[in-house]
Amino acid sequence: MVMTASSRAPQASGSSTNERSPFVRLNELLAPHQPGKPLISLAVGEPQHPVPDFVGPVLAKHIADFGRYPANKGTDPFRNAAGAWLSTRFKLPRPLDPESEILVLNGSREGLFLAAIAAARYVGPRPGKPAILMPNPFYPVYGAGALAAACEPVHLPTTVENGFLPDLDAIDEATLARTVAFYLASPANPQGSVARPDYFKRLKQLADRHGFVILSDECYSEIYTREAPGSALECAGPDFTRVVAFQSLSKRSNLPGLRVGFAAGDKRFIGMFLELRNIAAPQVPVPLQHVATVAYGDEAHVEENRRLYRIKFDLAEQIIGNRYGYRRPDAGFCVWLNTSGIGDDVSVTLKLFREAGVRVVPGSFLARQQPDGFNPGAGYIRLALVQDGETTAQALHRLVETLG
Repeated sequence: MVMTASSRAPQASGSSTNERSPFVRLNELLAPHQPGKPLISLAVGEPQHPVPDFVGPVLAKHIADFGRYPANKGTDPFRNAAGAWLSTRFKLPRPLDPESEILVLNGSREGLFLAAIAAARYVGPRPGKPAILMPNPFYPVYGAGALAAACEPVHLPTTVENGFLPDLDAIDEATLARTVAFYLASPANPQGSVARPDYFKRLKQLADRHGFVILSDECYSEIYTREAPGSALECAGPDFTRVVAFQSLSKRSNLPGLRVGFAAGDKRFIGMFLELRNIAAPQVPVPLQHVATVAYGDEAHVEENRRLYRIKFDLAEQIIGNRYGYRRPDAGFCVWLNTSGIGDDVSVTLKLFREAGVRVVPGSFLARQQPDGFNPGAGYIRLALVQDGETTAQALHRLVETLG
């Protein structure tokens, strides 16, 4: 494979501003201004659908368990429930062993961060500066994890030309040889693109050949309106070697405040990850794991969740139409709009806030600038369709009326 000379080739890059939270930067951008209409926020991907009915009773039943320290690996019922759910939901080579191949997390965010450090220990020395690869735009925790692991973040631009997934054939051999881990988000945030089995298989071949770990962020896998996304675990082989998937209840079950997720896959990696978490991470409270156990055993609330998002994407199709390059995402609840014909993404974000009272995120805040100045998020804005249907429709009408 040969890396192209294009500015869109993967490179380590970026200004220090992009090490900061895009939402802190958004707050600073909008702070001097007032919304032109009653504020509607489509900026933060915080689900606003109702919390499932079973949460309160399960917490009340197990309230006394707040009085003891939890084990870092997770309770047996939780890990069994997570394993059973994975086997039902995905076409796995074999069922995962809950004892050695599943690990509870304080939500996927904490796990994705610490996994970079665990990956560096798992892989060991690399020729040259160790690197961690990630899509661009990307979830900021990927970059933070790479830096914490003393690795060079290498950003792989995801654009409409490559289907908003990293171009695996554009990565040169020297970079792959020093790669420690590869963060992949499927479904992708912000574009909603989904990796197909052949993509996962190709990535697994590269991981096997070069000895790096695939850290597959699948937290949006249950938010889809048509075809259910697959998992990297389905193409990981019988021992799931060098593949670890991360899941969360935040999106699936409308429980962003519960902070419960899990990592599953490579037994040796999970063992090293547990050793790291035993000294570096807070345990997940047992009552919350009881809630999560019930959540992974119930699909009715998840289907209702999907139904509500389906309605909102139907609204988006009706209201936005073919403006701003709109396409219904394969999965997730974000809309990625190309507003470059109207103005740069920061000025469009300000215009929507000041004139329409709609809060969105500039795409350039979610991405990293390459050395030649190319930012694959520039010219886009991200909308998270997390509000109720009526509020979402109102926000989308305001957006179209304001941008034309």
